[in-house]
Amino acid sequence: MPLRSAPRPEREPSRQTAAAADHVASGTLATGRWLLRGKDGRLTAYARSADGLLRWTETRPGGPDWTGPELFEAPHLTHLTLAQGADGYVHFVALRGLPKEGGGTEVDVVHAVQYQSGRPLMDWRSLGNPHTKVVERAPHLGAPTAAVDASGTVHVFVRDAVNSVRVRREGKGGKWEGWKDLKVREVLDGITAVATSTGRVEVFGPAENKTLHWTQEKQGAELTRSGDIALPPASGSGTALETAPDRLTYYAADARGKGVFAHRGDDEDMRPLGGAPAAGPMAALRATIEGHDCTVLAHRGQDGRPVIAACPTEDEKAGVWWAGTGEPCLGSPALALDAQDRVVMATIGLDGTLRLARQKAEPGLALDAWTRV
Repeated sequence: MPLRSAPRPEREPSRQTAAAADHVASGTLATGRWLLRGKDGRLTAYARSADGLLRWTETRPGGPDWTGPELFEAPHLTHLTLAQGADGYVHFVALRGLPKEGGGTEVDVVHAVQYQSGRPLMDWRSLGNPHTKVVERAPHLGAPTAAVDASGTVHVFVRDAVNSVRVRREGKGGKWEGWKDLKVREVLDGITAVATSTGRVEVFGPAENKTLHWTQEKQGAELTRSGDIALPPASGSGTALETAPDRLTYYAADARGKGVFAHRGDDEDMRPLGGAPAAGPMAALRATIEGHDCTVLAHRGQDGRPVIAACPTEDEKAGVWWAGTGEPCLGSPALALDAQDRVVMATIGLDGTLRLARQKAEPGLALDAWTRV
């Protein structure tokens, strides 16, 4: 797949400033999916700032103009990540650490939602902390993550203080069920959760020498332990993409510095994809390129620049070619398809501004010149 890099160049809403031109991003979210397309076809980009969450939104589907950044104040939040449902709703989860009288910090998992492109976020609501009985463990949670099934049910996952995985999901009528323990003792930070088009949720939990894997038999069923994956992922690098109906491919950087690998289904084979990613999550996307179903991957390279690659979907043996593009960035790049189904790559520049490059209307995966929003 030819690659050519671009030239460098109902509740009350959350508090928001109408304009945040003086605010710059301090980094990307804790996921490779921070550039999303809404139901109206417009792209939205999200990033962290010292004061909360920044958001940029296309003024019309396909661009090129954007509004933002808008600032949603969110003090005391860490490990901010998001998940989008088939209904277009964007769900945000994070840890919140509030100072306690007399010292220490009270930590809980919080959730907010954005219902439409360009609309305010609803209030952050607490999902509590799974450590209610042994309170000294409560501050030691890992980074949370989330997945939304086909019915719109939100599943929130977090590593607890004893290296197990806890899950809490939204029940019928919007009432949240209690925390459930998946009962392991070896999970590290960087849990990945993804829902398939049929609504099944799968969870990938990094461990020292492998990746733990849980699946649902069908939407709404309990998560059950599947076979472990023989890949020790670099912290936070994992992502998963539906590469065939109801089948996910898991991508992660090997913690031993051996590059990127792919794993699919019950297959024991690990598919080496090369690359030399720096710390941070991978981005993965399916796109039609020259009439072919392709998978596009991106990460931040060792030199700090975004790196992109493509291959025929589920045919990694056909070859994966990595190409650096643009200037060094903060955090990891993101990928999305715009309203015209063009691949769009986004980064946060070292100056804290949003940078974008769109696919050119020519053979292969060629990106146009980078622009600053």
